[in-house]
Amino acid sequence: MQTMPIGETGIQASRISLGCMGFGGGWDGSPLKPEDQRQAVDAILCALDAGINFFDHADIYCMGKSEEAFSAIWGKKPSLRPKVFLQSKCGIRFAGDPDPSSPKRYDFSKEHILHAVEGSLQRLKTDYLDILLLHRPDPLMEPEEVAAAFDMLHASGKVRYFGVSNHNARQMELLRKYLSQPIAANQMQLSLMHTAMIDEGIYVNVPRGSVHGEGTIEYCRLHNITIQAWTPLAAGGFTRDRVDAGHEEMAALVERYAAEKNVSPEAIMIAWLLRHPAGIQPVIGTRTPGRIKAASQGARIQLTREEWYALYNSAADRKLI
Repeated sequence: MQTMPIGETGIQASRISLGCMGFGGGWDGSPLKPEDQRQAVDAILCALDAGINFFDHADIYCMGKSEEAFSAIWGKKPSLRPKVFLQSKCGIRFAGDPDPSSPKRYDFSKEHILHAVEGSLQRLKTDYLDILLLHRPDPLMEPEEVAAAFDMLHASGKVRYFGVSNHNARQMELLRKYLSQPIAANQMQLSLMHTAMIDEGIYVNVPRGSVHGEGTIEYCRLHNITIQAWTPLAAGGFTRDRVDAGHEEMAALVERYAAEKNVSPEAIMIAWLLRHPAGIQPVIGTRTPGRIKAASQGARIQLTREEWYALYNSAADRKLI
C-alpha cells in the first residue's frame, strides 16, 4: 500500500488507517475476554498484511478495553512497535465519571489530558503515542491549558505529535494561536453518504440548510493538516445486505463500478475519498478481516473525475447546481 505524510510530522503512514473502536467487546464495565484479544490480534495481522501501519484509538472506546485488547499484538510481534503508528484521542468523559452525579461532558483541562494519556499508555502497553487527538470540541476549553499539557507530553516523550477531531476551521485557528506544535490531523466524519465538508465548498451562496461555508477542508489544506475520515464506509449503509432509504441509486452505481474494476463495493467508497486532492486518510472501523481486505483494495485503484462526480451526484438529496 502507498504511504502518505501525516501533516508536518514526518510520519509516512499507510493511505488507510485501521480504527480500533470495535476491539474489546462491549461498552460496559465487563472485563476483557480472551476471545476479544484474539479477535483484535487477527484484525491487526490482517491489516498489517494489507499494508496498513496506522492504528487509531480513543481512551473511551469500549470503556478502555479497545486499547487493552490491541496491546495483545505485542505478544505475537514483539518487535512491531517501532514499525507502526499509534494514535489515540481524549476529551470525552462519560456520565458518572468520577462521581455518580457527574454529567457526560467534554474536558480539555490540562489535568484531564495528562491523566487520559497516562491511561492510554498503560492500556496500550507502550511508552509513547505517535499522535494524540482532542476528541470533540470543549466549549469550556482554555487553549493555554491545552498548550501546557501538550508541551509537557511532548517534552516527556509520551506524545510525539498532536491533532484534533471534529473541529472546524475557527476552532483549529484558536488552538494554533497558543500551541507550540503544529496540528497534525483533524479526524472528521466523511464518506460518500456524509459529505457536509465537501458540500460547503460547492454550495457557496446557495441556501442549503446546514451548509455554513466553514471551509474546514480548505483550512486543513492551507495549513498541511491531514484530514482523517471516520466512518468512511458509512457504517455499511449500502455495502452489506441493506440499502439505506434514498441511496438506492448510489448503491447501484457503487456495485457497478466495483464489478467493472473487479474490487469490492467498500473499495469504491474508499477510492472515492482517496481521489480527493486534500490527501484524506480513511479510518476504517471494522474488526472483520474480510472487510479490512475489501476496503484496502480501494488504495490500488483511482477513480476518474467523471466517476467521482457521478458517485457524488448519485445521492437522492445531492445534485450539482
